[in-house]
Amino acid sequence: MPTLRLDIEYDGAGFAGWAEQPGQRTIEGVLRDALEVVLGRRPEVRVAGRTDAGVHATAQVVSLEVPAGTDPPQRAAADPDRLRRSLNGLLPDDVAVRATAQAPEGFDARADALSRAYDYRILIGPPSPLRRDRTLRHTGPPLDRAALDACAAATVGQHDFTAFTPTVTQHVFFDRTVLACAWRDGGEAGDELILRIEADAFLRHMLRVLVGTMLEVGRGVRDVASYVALLEGGPRSAAGPTAPPHPLT
Repeated sequence: MPTLRLDIEYDGAGFAGWAEQPGQRTIEGVLRDALEVVLGRRPEVRVAGRTDAGVHATAQVVSLEVPAGTDPPQRAAADPDRLRRSLNGLLPDDVAVRATAQAPEGFDARADALSRAYDYRILIGPPSPLRRDRTLRHTGPPLDRAALDACAAATVGQHDFTAFTPTVTQHVFFDRTVLACAWRDGGEAGDELILRIEADAFLRHMLRVLVGTMLEVGRGVRDVASYVALLEGGPRSAAGPTAPPHPLT
C-alpha cells in the first residue's frame, strides 16, 4: 500500500496528549477523525514522538498507509498536497498539516526516526502575558548559567535515565543516547533561556524531569555532581520535580 508522510504542527494546550484515549481530546484523535472523512475509512497512524498533555509541536512527523480499493485513498496517494488542503479544512485551529509527501513503502515515522529534538523555554525577565503559555517564568536570584551549561554538557552521550522517568512505567530499557544538549539565550529582549535537547528517543517525562533537576542546580538547591551521578541511574525520588509541559515544543 502507498505510504504517506505528514508533517504537523499543534498547540498542545487543549489536548490530553498525542495518543488517542476514550473520552479525551487528543491530537491523534482529531487527526484520524479528519483522515476518516477524507479517505472514507479510519487509518492507523504512526508518530515520531508521542507528546504529553500540554506539549506543543512544530514539526511532528506522522506516517500512514493509504488503504487501497476506493477512490478517495487513491486520490490522496496521487496528490498529497490536495490531502493537506483537505485535512486543514477539517482540522481544528490548534492543529495544522504543514506538509505532505509520498514516502517509501513501509516508512514508519516512529521506527525510522533517527532522533527527536525539543526546546524548553524559561522566562528569566519580567512577566510577559503573551508568553505565559509558552514559557516557565523563573523568579528569585539569577540562575547559575555556568552550572546549567555543565549539566547540559554532561547529559550528552549514552546514560541510564531511570531517575528521570516515573517509577511506574511500561519501559523496560532505560538507556538513551542524547546527541545534543545545550542552553542558549533567546527571546527578543534576551530574556529567555532555551534548552535544546536531541536524543535517539526519550522516556516518558524524561525531558521535563531533566529540566526540573537542572533548574534545581541552577538555583543552588543541588550541585552539578549530584546531577551527573543521576545519569548513572537511580530512583525517581532522587531527581528533581517534573517541569510543567506548556513551555515544551
